[in-house]
Amino acid sequence: MIAEKLGISNGSIQTILKEDLDMRKLCAKIVPKVLTDEQKQGRVDCCNDWIESAQDPHFHERVITGDEAWIYEYDPETKRQSEEWKHPGSPCTKKVHKSRSKIKTMLIVFFFDIHGVVHREYVRAGQIINAKFYVEVLKHLRERMRCARPEMWAENAWIVHQDNAPSQTTLVTREFLAKSKITTTGHPPYSPDLAPCDFYLFPKAKNIMRGEHFVDVDTIK
Repeated sequence: MIAEKLGISNGSIQTILKEDLDMRKLCAKIVPKVLTDEQKQGRVDCCNDWIESAQDPHFHERVITGDEAWIYEYDPETKRQSEEWKHPGSPCTKKVHKSRSKIKTMLIVFFFDIHGVVHREYVRAGQIINAKFYVEVLKHLRERMRCARPEMWAENAWIVHQDNAPSQTTLVTREFLAKSKITTTGHPPYSPDLAPCDFYLFPKAKNIMRGEHFVDVDTIK
């Protein structure tokens, strides 16, 4: 377009842009979400609260985090998982591309802390993850805490960390948490790096299952 507008050659335009103006053509950086100013400030405020809370040397021992994930009847291996040792003259191994199965179940790991999984729960087929269902899961978590972490339960010292899913931020859920005196910690908007389930727990569990076929949902569980 520049060459046509100015009536000079494309080569001259390339020379001016690259050599004279030192410009380069770059692709846009892909980000999960373009944050608003309010969301950016929310990240700062939340992280400052975490820094302040971390002054307590036992803070990380008290945090219990949870999330949900889909588990598939068949999930193909990753490219890295299919690596093999080869000699320089060995033929390259070929592998047919496979897709995930349609059979799947949703597993809620609710929750785990530095000592391990506290409570896990499977979602029934057709069940929607809404506030009503989420509150029931929280009730099950409370009862599990009484048995699994009796000292933290007695002192009400546990802190729930959850992401900003609609079922977790709705008024019904917040009212239940307040009524049950369950302390929560905030989650910065769109921050997968601060969601331990997403970057630590679920990948480890799914990598073990990759490449394996499971007959039905019960076998997956």
